[in-house]
Amino acid sequence: MTESNRNRVDRDGCERTCKSTFEKPNLNGDRLNFYLLIILYIIQGIPVGLSGALPIILQSKKMVTYEDQAAFSISLWPYSMKLIWAPIVDALYVKRIGRRKSWLIPLQFLMGVLVLYIASNIDNWLPESGKPNLKMLIIVVFVVNILSATQDIVVDGWALTMLKKKNVGYASTCNSVGVPFGMFLGSVCFTLIVSEQFNVTYFRAVPGAGGLLTMKSYLYGYGTAILVITSIVAIFKKEKDSRLEEGHVNINVFQNYKLLWDILKLPQIRILAVALMTTRIGFTATDSVSNLKLIDAGVSKENIMIITSALYIIKLIMPIFVSKYVTGPKPMSYFLKITPFRLLWCISYVVLIYYTPSLIRKDGLVAVPIYYNFIMGLVLISNEMLSFFMLLTLFAFFCRLSDPRFGGTYMTLFNTFFYLGFLLSNTLVLKLVDFFTFRKCSNNDLNSCSAPDLKNLCKENGGSCVISVDGYYIVVFMSLIVGFVWYGVFRNIIKKYQSLSISHWMINIKRPTAQTAVESCLIPT
Repeated sequence: MTESNRNRVDRDGCERTCKSTFEKPNLNGDRLNFYLLIILYIIQGIPVGLSGALPIILQSKKMVTYEDQAAFSISLWPYSMKLIWAPIVDALYVKRIGRRKSWLIPLQFLMGVLVLYIASNIDNWLPESGKPNLKMLIIVVFVVNILSATQDIVVDGWALTMLKKKNVGYASTCNSVGVPFGMFLGSVCFTLIVSEQFNVTYFRAVPGAGGLLTMKSYLYGYGTAILVITSIVAIFKKEKDSRLEEGHVNINVFQNYKLLWDILKLPQIRILAVALMTTRIGFTATDSVSNLKLIDAGVSKENIMIITSALYIIKLIMPIFVSKYVTGPKPMSYFLKITPFRLLWCISYVVLIYYTPSLIRKDGLVAVPIYYNFIMGLVLISNEMLSFFMLLTLFAFFCRLSDPRFGGTYMTLFNTFFYLGFLLSNTLVLKLVDFFTFRKCSNNDLNSCSAPDLKNLCKENGGSCVISVDGYYIVVFMSLIVGFVWYGVFRNIIKKYQSLSISHWMINIKRPTAQTAVESCLIPT
């Protein structure tokens, strides 16, 4: 028999075995694990939420530029860098503690302590008035996100073995419910609870009383919660011996990096990497800049966050209705169907932002009518619902391609491609908005306000620097072109990839002597 015939027989045998051993997902016996994973993802999501709330708070203070916002966006980069240390996390552990708990416990304890340190200094770094200490905010948020990103590696890997094999598809639901809810606590709740305007408007507080909680109190509560939950997991959650995991292969750090390199050498992985790194470029301008532009136009951060809170409620409910689609055999079919509609929906953001000043300002004063909040809510919520459903399908796709033996490495690889593309394009978009924005002095068209001296000269002459060309619209148009090009190039490729058997995504690696029936599904071609 030729080598090609043997490969064909292996592949056919793999597919027959996979079909014969397929079991319908059922959470009976897995519910506690399911809820624990959601809690761990919530802990991970809160720093991401804080990283999104702080730019909005900074923008509302009118003390930062889009260049500063681009600098702050670097604090989220650890999520695109975690692939560097993922093989170490996946390979090194203390057997007595457990493969995942060896990392999870110290990581979350460190995160809790660091959050408490931030709480004790936040009033100095982000004062009510005056220029914030942007450098320290970037550093501490960056370090917290390193810990959170590493925790993501651990939890993603643990999800593939904590849940029963038939329930592995629910790992994407845990991620897509837990992380957004954590982001809700870290962004919407944080922004509204510490806002004096929200307290005065909705709780009839006396002006000057501050928010319902101070930033310091909120962060102290979050840090303490991390320490308590981590202690409970350390004491009561038992992790099964990694040697008993189905198809487990014990490899060292060097072998893990080699494993990563071998995965990257697969032709379909390289093409998928390009697709994942570019998939969000079409939406980045509206996702990253639109809320900041609304604040510049006069919409309060409290109004935006109230609408966003309704959005998170929808996100919590959506998985109940869409899980049967994302856990199906071809989740990316839905991703591709929604992509062009979401690209076109970006235009609604452009229209909303363009007309916002004329809709909410009267005689130079901001007076937001009720109908405007409904329009803004429709635009924001519709966009985020489409985005969230696409995210669910994408994570389900990742789970189906991941080998449980090296789950942390596989899941981290796919997530890194996805988030790297978003974070790099996010920083680039913020810089481009600033680059393509041109200003002029209100009483001197020859003064371009392009330098500090020209800005001061305009102010001394009784004028103000106003925008003559808004770079936001230029960048959105450029992003949409890239988005539709992406759709034309990768549509058929992704359709083909999701139809491939699992064997096409696995690599050859030395196996233990004892083989199980399920392991035959992992035979490489």
